[in-house]
Amino acid sequence: MVATFGEHFQVPLVHARREELFLSKLAGVTDPEQKRRIIGEQFIRVFEEIARTEGREARFLVQGTLYPDVIESGSRTAARIKSHHNVGGLPEDMEFELVEPLRDLFKDEVRKVGEELGLPEEIVRRQPFPGPGLAVRIVGEVTTERLDAVRTADRVVQEEVRRAGLVSDLWQAFAVLLGGVQSVGVMGDGRTYEHPVVVRAVTSEDAMTADWARLPYGVLERISSRIVAEVLGVNRVTYDITSKPPGTIEWE
Repeated sequence: MVATFGEHFQVPLVHARREELFLSKLAGVTDPEQKRRIIGEQFIRVFEEIARTEGREARFLVQGTLYPDVIESGSRTAARIKSHHNVGGLPEDMEFELVEPLRDLFKDEVRKVGEELGLPEEIVRRQPFPGPGLAVRIVGEVTTERLDAVRTADRVVQEEVRRAGLVSDLWQAFAVLLGGVQSVGVMGDGRTYEHPVVVRAVTSEDAMTADWARLPYGVLERISSRIVAEVLGVNRVTYDITSKPPGTIEWE
């Protein structure tokens, strides 16, 4: 994203790395809703810090909140499915005025806006990524080791999907680490007791509903073989064949 802003928009982007801060706040936390609230608050606190230290008089926080985010975060008349960090997770005392120009649009409508604005294809067609990041693709506590594992597994999924020419057919494809689960396996002549990875790939138009993607067996085989071989602490790969509803696209 840093390269995208610099190359396409010529925006003087200030990029802040705060991995250790977020990890310290998430230590010991396993509940998905609590993860989202913590990340939502820290997200704002870092913005406030940078605005002060960089000497910038930032008045506005502009977010890409979409209508599905609003719906799933719940309201007085609708049940909360999950709090999106940019909706239910924002602190009430933040210093910025909130601006959400896409709040009433679905993702397919946003893509049409992007096309009308002449944005590059790699931006317009980029897969959705969860606001709370990889924290909601780790079931269980978020640690450095688990982040490394899910990043590597996700890289394998992305590479094999691209290799098979399936990127344009999918809404999202990614990996989930079951951090709180271990299963018995065998490697060489030895017993293993390590974590499973779940591969998730779906097709959709607007993310309000989704169907699991019928990936070719050969693609799934390559993904599974590579993840077990390349991801430390993982000895099993499964494929999620749940549609939305009843499951959400992301696991948490």
